[in-house]
Amino acid sequence: MTPTSSHGAIWAISALATAGVLIRPFKWPEAVWAVTGAVLIILLGLLPLADGARAVAKGLDVYLFLIGMMLLSEIARREGLFEWVAAFAVNHANRSPRRLFLLIYGVGVGVTAFLSNDATAVVLTPAVFAAAKTAKADPLPYLFICAFIANAASFVLPISNPANLVLYGDHVPPLGPWLASFALPSLLSILATYGMLRWSQRAALVGDLEGDGDPPRLSAGACTALIGLILTAATLLIVSALGLHLGAPTCITGVLTTAVVLIRRRASPIPILGGVSWAVLPLVAGLFVMVEALNQSGLTTALANLLRAGASASEDGAAAIWGLALAVVSNLMNNLPAGLIASAATIQAHAPKTVIDALLIGVDLGPNLSITGSLATILWLTAIRREGEDVSFIKFLKVGALVMPPALILAVGVRLLV
Repeated sequence: MTPTSSHGAIWAISALATAGVLIRPFKWPEAVWAVTGAVLIILLGLLPLADGARAVAKGLDVYLFLIGMMLLSEIARREGLFEWVAAFAVNHANRSPRRLFLLIYGVGVGVTAFLSNDATAVVLTPAVFAAAKTAKADPLPYLFICAFIANAASFVLPISNPANLVLYGDHVPPLGPWLASFALPSLLSILATYGMLRWSQRAALVGDLEGDGDPPRLSAGACTALIGLILTAATLLIVSALGLHLGAPTCITGVLTTAVVLIRRRASPIPILGGVSWAVLPLVAGLFVMVEALNQSGLTTALANLLRAGASASEDGAAAIWGLALAVVSNLMNNLPAGLIASAATIQAHAPKTVIDALLIGVDLGPNLSITGSLATILWLTAIRREGEDVSFIKFLKVGALVMPPALILAVGVRLLV
């Protein structure tokens, strides 16, 4: 096979696999399509097996991070922590759906900022569903909060989104310079997302809620799960400040929290392990393999040349164009592989910080357009399906088309002005 034909085959397989992840033909899980694409690329000799294995290994930190968060979420769900949080939220809403909406949104900002957007999708979503159930309200407007704030607040801190670490690699700015660059863009992103999302759901936020009363007693297991979440947040802040990887510490806190609860209850770990959505791990692995194949097809070099030429002509212009373009591309191929490709291109092009910052906003915030734009949104979709809810690609797109563009334009625009 000639280089040109092999490159075309890589592009075709990656495009079809990505389409499968987006559309889910036959309602097969997203992981099936990503893994199938990766396996085909290797079996056809388009990517050496050794390179494929190295690509899978590159995702180790992401896998560990997800395992820790999913274990924390499952143990918290089983121990009743979410029901307790739900009752607390409903009680403080004073029967007002609009106040409950604001309260959940504020909690979502905090969880995303200090625990990451994946934690908002995995940990907060079940609690929000429980709150809506307690209040006897339509859960979807409140569940949408978890999906959209997971991306809108994901560049408040370096740890707020694993994609931040992917894009910057080993050169993540210290906390001070980070806040100088992203504090105002993040604030505008959060406020604009709230305004548009609240407006889009206004018809459902009418009447009075039910469910007032004393919250259920917090069990020992739920207390342990809550402490585990708090310790995880503190650990992530510390390791991020030290420039260390987030995956192993998150996995350790998740495993230890789960072990403490199970030992105290003398319970088997099998139900907990059975409740974890393990399919997300091969999904991520498949994406890493396809990105590696695309990089070897010359994509990264071509993008680096374009980026270098654009930045030399106009740094701010290149930042705006590439940031907005990456936001769109993230919805076509998921922001994790898009961020990996963009990171490799910026390294080759020696892109200026303004351009990288705009790319980060695009890769973090852009996925609010579609339901498969980010890993966090896919995790959110998995979480709501477990609760008996589902949202189609088109239904999410109708909301995302209202919510994402204003936040993205404001965030990128103000970053170029500060």
